Amino acid sequence: MITKRIIPCLDVRDGKVVKGVNFEKLREVASPVDLAKFYSDNGADELVFYDITASAEGRKLFTDVLREVAQNVFIPLTVGGGIRSTADFERVLSCGADKVSVNSGAIANPTLIGEAAKKYGDQCVVISADIKRVNGKFHVFAKGGREDTGMDAIPWIVRCVSEGAGEVVVNSMDTDGVKNGFDIELLQAVCEAVDVPVIASGGAGKKEHFIELFKKVPTVDAGLAASVFHFGEIAIPDLKKTLSQNGITMRI
Repeated sequence: MITKRIIPCLDVRDGKVVKGVNFEKLREVASPVDLAKFYSDNGADELVFYDITASAEGRKLFTDVLREVAQNVFIPLTVGGGIRSTADFERVLSCGADKVSVNSGAIANPTLIGEAAKKYGDQCVVISADIKRVNGKFHVFAKGGREDTGMDAIPWIVRCVSEGAGEVVVNSMDTDGVKNGFDIELLQAVCEAVDVPVIASGGAGKKEHFIELFKKVPTVDAGLAASVFHFGEIAIPDLKKTLSQNGITMRI
């Protein structure tokens, strides 16, 4: 069986990790460097680093903080925020990232995914989709969840994968920070539509939510969370032990 992954997410604003609810009401948590090192030392399988206001503010991602984070972790690092060109891919990868996550940049320029995949390989390109229900349909949002593109999420993700995205992060804006569980309906729809690794993001509040995720959506590859890890509500070693005891294959 394929080993499932547990991935903490660092949402970074002005050099500090922040967390909110439904992409709003952000509050500072800690230093991204300190948190990244903690997770690297305490069982995280990978780490995601988002500069969450780079796209909305029309600027490039903080490379100084990123470089320091990369120097302190020994697990795969995915980085996103303000990625609009292959030059941005190059810059982020040169800072130590293993994979580059793109959302708004791909919406503005869909050819970016194919260009980056050709230059750096599919395994390096991650499509991160911020998705929210609008009148009963899954819509893709841009600029850190601030702008409704009006696009249907599933066809958009399928297109990105066909262009060369080697992994998909599904960010459910409806469940983000609410801690009532992952968006199972959305994740099932995405996993049925693509055959690349899918990472579930948004909604984790307790260990049972991860069990539910991997049981109800067996083809999902990873569970990503932020606040429950940042505030010590769930310890990753305990989570992985519990998941293993429930028949879910983990790297412990």
